[in-house]
Amino acid sequence: MTAGLVEIPGYVAGTWVIDRVHSEVGFMVRHLMISKVRGQFTSFEGEVITDPDPLKSRVTATIDLGSISTGNEQRDAHVRSGDFLGVDEHPTMTYRSTAIRTAGADFILDGELTLKGITRVVPLKLEINGFGPDPFAPDPLKGARVGFTATGEINRMDFNVNFNGPVPGGGVVVSESVQIFLEIEAALRSSAEIPDGN
Repeated sequence: MTAGLVEIPGYVAGTWVIDRVHSEVGFMVRHLMISKVRGQFTSFEGEVITDPDPLKSRVTATIDLGSISTGNEQRDAHVRSGDFLGVDEHPTMTYRSTAIRTAGADFILDGELTLKGITRVVPLKLEINGFGPDPFAPDPLKGARVGFTATGEINRMDFNVNFNGPVPGGGVVVSESVQIFLEIEAALRSSAEIPDGN
């Protein structure tokens, strides 16, 4: 696939549905400023639309904040509480892309993240892992899969997730910076014919 200066081997234009079983929405924060705690959200849904021009593609996603899992139920319950995510009032987090651009050899996905009723622009570094056939599709000859990796960073204070506690000698319990890691596999729902020569 070629669109302008963008070349993506095996590119397929169409509408894709995120396969939650083969995808991961994860994050990492520093704890006590000396270690890292990782977690993930196990319930989410989303749609990817790959345009015949890749730089016009777009994505939307909704994440169930109550599905947070860090490997410790007591900690998960605290993160769900009003001290952090406040899932009773704000059960979901959403992301809506606004643009895709190139930065050297990389792709950058610009988008709006909404958390606790606050929307901020959050860019994600995007890696396209490839397009391939879908052996699980009703008609494997027409089915396809695509994989993406996306990484980024937010400051949780920007979204009013501001609980913290001091550590004797300096530092805080939880870092303000949150690293975001996405591994996404999506199945083709409908394809768009790619014009000849692209």
